[in-house]
Amino acid sequence: MLKILSGNHVKELDAAHIALRGISSLALMERAAFAFVDWWKAKNFDRNLPVCIFCGAGNNGGDGFAIARFLHQAGFKITVFNCFFDSGKMSPDASSNFKLLPEAVLVKSWREFDSSADGVLVDSFLGVGFKGALRAEAEEIVNKINSFPGTVVSVDIPSGLASDEMLEGSAVEADYTITFAFPKLSLLFPEHGRVTGELVIADIGIDDTEYDAFDSPYFFLREKDIEGFHRRFHRFSHKGDFGKILLLAGSRGKMGAATLSCTAALRTGSGLVTALIPEEERQIFQIAVPEAMCRFSLPADLSGFDALGIGPGIGVENKSELLKVLFEKYRNPVVLDADAITLLAQNSDLVSLVPKGSILTPHLVEFDRILGKSEDHLDRLKKSSEFCQKWSLNLLVKGANSVICLADGRQIFNSSGTQFMATAGAGDVLTGMLTSFLAQGYSPEQALICGVFQHGLAGEIAGKKKRRGTIASDIIDAIPDTFVQLDIS
Repeated sequence: MLKILSGNHVKELDAAHIALRGISSLALMERAAFAFVDWWKAKNFDRNLPVCIFCGAGNNGGDGFAIARFLHQAGFKITVFNCFFDSGKMSPDASSNFKLLPEAVLVKSWREFDSSADGVLVDSFLGVGFKGALRAEAEEIVNKINSFPGTVVSVDIPSGLASDEMLEGSAVEADYTITFAFPKLSLLFPEHGRVTGELVIADIGIDDTEYDAFDSPYFFLREKDIEGFHRRFHRFSHKGDFGKILLLAGSRGKMGAATLSCTAALRTGSGLVTALIPEEERQIFQIAVPEAMCRFSLPADLSGFDALGIGPGIGVENKSELLKVLFEKYRNPVVLDADAITLLAQNSDLVSLVPKGSILTPHLVEFDRILGKSEDHLDRLKKSSEFCQKWSLNLLVKGANSVICLADGRQIFNSSGTQFMATAGAGDVLTGMLTSFLAQGYSPEQALICGVFQHGLAGEIAGKKKRRGTIASDIIDAIPDTFVQLDIS
């Protein structure tokens, strides 16, 4: 996994990489500019469109000057707009790249920019070192950029957004943000989606091991990380090896939750799936999921099950005692979702009984019920970390970049998923997947990493075909394709 560093550590990381590789800081800046231009070329921007690049006096501006040079060489019509008055105040590398601009590249003051013009605007004004709120002139520049009707691309981070903080006031509202090496923390906050736009992480040659010298509780989960967290099964494996699970899900009028959870568990690889459901609802369930078995009362001995998933659609009336009995009988980690989390919120004394290492998967309303309302996403992450470490539990903060909060304090941002997963039952699918991985012998950390990523990946696969028409069962149908794409047997 890729470690997410604070903005304060970016210069230190760059300096360490420069020393390790024996290159100059200017060479690293050019590498970043090349990475940006590679993305640009892959997007196939029209060469007939004018390109305006807003450059500051710092290293972010230096990136912009280098990008201007390379895009000019690629045949684009470039105009650079300086966001400073005194070229003597430029950083050394920015000054070097400014002097390397070809004569054919026009250089103007940002005040000369016609915001009604057509084309593409590159925001290379303020970088990761920015903190707090904008000064008056900087705010004018940001407002000028935001008045532009065309496509806006921010270099590393939208100007006006701090790397590790919630936004104060204005920031460039980018359509794309091309960030270097690793995603800056604030780019992953849902409140900042309108300024970040589509996030792209550009590789500039810094190896994952180079992050080891820096402390951070935050990590970014990528597709290439997943294989290492999976267990492998051989051809002599039998259904018992793939896990026996019990899912407590569904109630009158909500049997879809049980159906989705159990089907997802089966598609994720569970060998034997049993659902604890109301007996009067057995017909609809057994027709919908013939591969699953049913129970209509809690068994006296739960030791025959490798994992339990509790909560989707069970309701909250007269269920708190059931939850208490479960926690007393079964001490292995369980998956708690939906109504089970609401029950914990209503009966706070039950939290201490939850088996250590268990996984909670609240949506934001359920999160507020159990941990209290949060001021913002940063506050939400802080509360999650404190809760998980206090109770030795794991919790998933759901969202566009769902955050896996582990009992040891680490917080892992997921990179998979799509807006088309915002549909009823998607959380029930995830409960089934997580429970399935637990039953297959995965640790809670492994189950969360594999389950959350593949849930998002299945949503991506389904969303490409169905777009806004994606429903939860489409996500289930795509689960096997995730194993194929990841080459997991």
